[in-house]
Formats: sequence, structure tokens, C-alpha cells
Amino acid sequence: MPKLGIIGTTSWGTTLGALLARKGLKVKLWARTEREAEELNKTELPLLSGARSHELYFTSELHEAITDAKAVIMAVPSQAMRQNIRLVAQHLKKSTIVVSAAKGLEIGSHLRMSQVIAEEIDPRYRNNICVLSGPNLAREIMLGLPAATVAASENEATARTIQRLLTTNALCVFTNNDVIGVELGGALKNIIALGAGIADGLGYGDNAKAAFMTRGLTEVTALGVALGANPLTFSGLAGLGDLITTCESTLSRNHYVGVELSKGRKMEDIIGTMDAVAEGVSTTKVAWHLAQKLGLEMPITERIYQVLYEGKNPRDAAEQLMRGEVNHELTGRKWKLFSFLRRRRRS
Repeated sequence: MPKLGIIGTTSWGTTLGALLARKGLKVKLWARTEREAEELNKTELPLLSGARSHELYFTSELHEAITDAKAVIMAVPSQAMRQNIRLVAQHLKKSTIVVSAAKGLEIGSHLRMSQVIAEEIDPRYRNNICVLSGPNLAREIMLGLPAATVAASENEATARTIQRLLTTNALCVFTNNDVIGVELGGALKNIIALGAGIADGLGYGDNAKAAFMTRGLTEVTALGVALGANPLTFSGLAGLGDLITTCESTLSRNHYVGVELSKGRKMEDIIGTMDAVAEGVSTTKVAWHLAQKLGLEMPITERIYQVLYEGKNPRDAAEQLMRGEVNHELTGRKWKLFSFLRRRRRS
């Protein structure tokens, strides 16, 4: 069976490792220290109960995790992607597929994770880049519950290979060639999940939350189209699917942050007590800067940015959104949704 390397002992990285080991693949998961690797090798994982747990092995030796791997999955926080792929790059071969399992945008460069990876690896290997995104709560998958996800690559053969490797009885993997849309759907929905958490924390009810999620998806799609994505991607698993899961589930870290913000807690205090990263916090900053650069109307992103970085009261932000100017629901300043559809019809 093929060998897979996973970089990052995040909940998602560990879950993917357990899932693929249960399938019978040999999985080496890289931990930062020898002590961490030893402790994780002793940990009982629910997904591997009664399965061949010896197929999953944690190591602190990077070359051991990557050497001869058919694919390397980068399951690290988005702001740590560049430093990690730099370490990995020197061990890659022409046939090694690099998969980004991170859902975020890099602060400063405003780049998607596949773009960060492309900058750091040998240009000859860029056709081997793939991204993984969808409604994938790690805790549910670790318990063996069914889920679906999307493997996207500009190279169809690369996406198909990852589809075959990652598909299991519990995980259905679809393919897509719209890397921009799949990545942005996974990253930007976290901004909307922060707002959904605020709405729940304020007790606004299901009507308001449904309206907020729908308007949020339209706003996310507008930014995606402006950056070159296919708007139809946002109606799929990496867009609407992931949005629903992240906005509705109490397992969502971004939803949790939103709820806590509605209670009056400071963002720094909330983040300081969490044992995992809420990607929406950094993604909001990047998306806000992109909107400013493009002159794009993104009222939800703007209000969430004000709450996170300017100390705006969440209730005031919500009320301002409700009082905002309304027009046709698919139009906004410099939105290109209609022009994209017209281009599609002409072609």
C-alpha cells in the first residue's frame, strides 16, 4: 500500500492519519519533538479501535515522515504554512503530491495556501499541488461518522490521485479544478461563522441567522469571483456545505469565538484559552484588506473586522448590518456576479 506523510499534529492532521491508517495505508505523521511523538504513539484514537493501528506512526524525524511518500498532507495552521513547507520542500520528489489541508489566507501576502506552497517548492513540482476542503469537523470523522470533501487541483490527474488515496467508507472525496474557489470557500466561510456565533450568542433566532448566512455566502462569492473563482463552486461542498457546518455546529472553533465575543469577552482572552486555531480571526484581516484593495463592498466582513480589531460592540455591528442599505440581493459595489454569468453564456 502507498505511504502518506502528514505534517502537523493538529486535530485534522491526526484525524486524517487515523482515517487513512484504518484504510490500510502506511501513514507517518510528523511531530515537532521526540517527546510529542512518543506520547502520541501511545494515544488511543477512536477511529483506530479494533483496526490496524500499527499503520499510523508519529515521528519527530521529518525525512522519515516524507521519504517515499506518495503524498504529503500539510495539516498546519495557515500562518505556519510557509515555514513548514520550506522544511518539506527539500525532501520532495517529482512524483510527490503536496496537499494543503489548511483553511486560511496568509497575513501580509494575502495569498491562498496553494500559492504559498507554489512559492516555496521547486517550480517543476507545481502541478503536484492539491487542496482539500469541505464540511469536515475532525471530531465527527474521528468517531467514524460519514463525511464528504473536495480535492482540487489545476492538474486533474493530481486531484484524481488524491481522490483515490483519501476515499474511504466514511469519507467521500469529490474532485474539482477550481482551486481558487475551493480554497476561498474553505477560508472565507470562517468569517461568516464568527458572525453566526455572535448571532447565536445574542439570541437572534433562526430567521436572522439564515439571512445572515445567505448574505454571507453571497458576499464570499463576490470576493471569490473578483479573485478569479467560479461562482458555482460556492454552492458546493467547499462553499455552502462548509458554511452550514461551520455556522451551525458547536464543534466549530470560529462559531465558538463568535459566541464568546457576544458575551463581551475580548478576542485576545478568547484565543488565549483555546487549544486550537480559529482561522477566521486571521482570515478576516486578510479579506478586509483585499476588499479595500479591490474597492469591493463586503459589509459583513467589515463589521466582523471592526469587532475583532477595532473593539466594536458585536450588538452594534449586528444592528448596523440590519439597517444597511438594501438593493437587489446579487448586486454590490464592484461585484462581478452578473458579468461572470454573461461571460459564461457568451462562451
